[in-house]
Amino acid sequence: MRNITFRQMRVFTAVARHQSFTRAARELHLTQPAVSQQMRLLEQEAGMPLIEQIGRRIRLAPAGVELLRYATQVTELLREAGESLAAMRGLKRGLLKLGAVSTAKYFAPALLSAFAPEYPEVTIKFTVANRGDIVRLLGANELDLVIMGRPPRELATTAEAFARHPHVIIAPPRHPLARRRRIPLEALERESFIIREEGSGTRASMEQMFRERGMSVRTSMEVSSNETIKQSVMAGMGLSFISSHTVGLEVEAGRIAILDVSGLPIVREWYVLRLREKVLPPIAAAFWSFLLQNGARIIEQTVGNSSAGKPADTERRAGRAASPRRTASRNSRK
Repeated sequence: MRNITFRQMRVFTAVARHQSFTRAARELHLTQPAVSQQMRLLEQEAGMPLIEQIGRRIRLAPAGVELLRYATQVTELLREAGESLAAMRGLKRGLLKLGAVSTAKYFAPALLSAFAPEYPEVTIKFTVANRGDIVRLLGANELDLVIMGRPPRELATTAEAFARHPHVIIAPPRHPLARRRRIPLEALERESFIIREEGSGTRASMEQMFRERGMSVRTSMEVSSNETIKQSVMAGMGLSFISSHTVGLEVEAGRIAILDVSGLPIVREWYVLRLREKVLPPIAAAFWSFLLQNGARIIEQTVGNSSAGKPADTERRAGRAASPRRTASRNSRK
């Protein structure tokens, strides 16, 4: 395949991404016949079909799936080379491809907002997803950096902690335990818990905590969203073990109580990580350094670091939240 051109690779990756000649042509500012011609030349060079067309639908043939892996690596390396050369010329431009687990979405925009003014010509591609999807994207080299709590064991990565990450147990404000102090963890074994999905870092921390005490978790519901967990707790469906970085507003409004449980909060750490063998583009390297220097402070300013609620405060806030007049006036190594 010595005669393949970069133009053909760009056309091929665009067709594979859009599964459409028309949309690929629009992205590349080419005519549809030009895209078709480049694909024919690429298939001739490959010696086998790269795409399969059934009616109007296009999908990759097995050879196309294999070639796409290499085409993606080629285009990514050229992007990184361009940004490195730009950095040598003193330019602050490029593309930052950042991924974050869903719990980090409560503070990651504040991190990006603080970083962006120094690099006004930088484009940021920010992906928020569950842990499994973020690990998959990182492994495919589709992300430069990732923010998560527990570095993945299935990938060879370089990771550095940059902020504390406390986890707490939450309940509805009217729950009897919300008025108690220094609750032994064993007292919660009879309670029903709303838990995160299998593979979640939050769930792994919760299971480890109970396992170390020789206890089991009584599960009432399993969900994949922190927002759904909070709404379910507020509705009285059970307790939950959750990042304190996700519940600041609800606690302040008196809609959720953080239980004062002995041994809690469980404090983990937030990590920024990359593939071990990856040479970071200059802008990604700059964001890495920015997180290590400023991440903890910005997170503290954005979502706070509260770790335990005070029963008296909880009752008072719950009373305020229940007031009709008040209601009407207001009507992400674990």
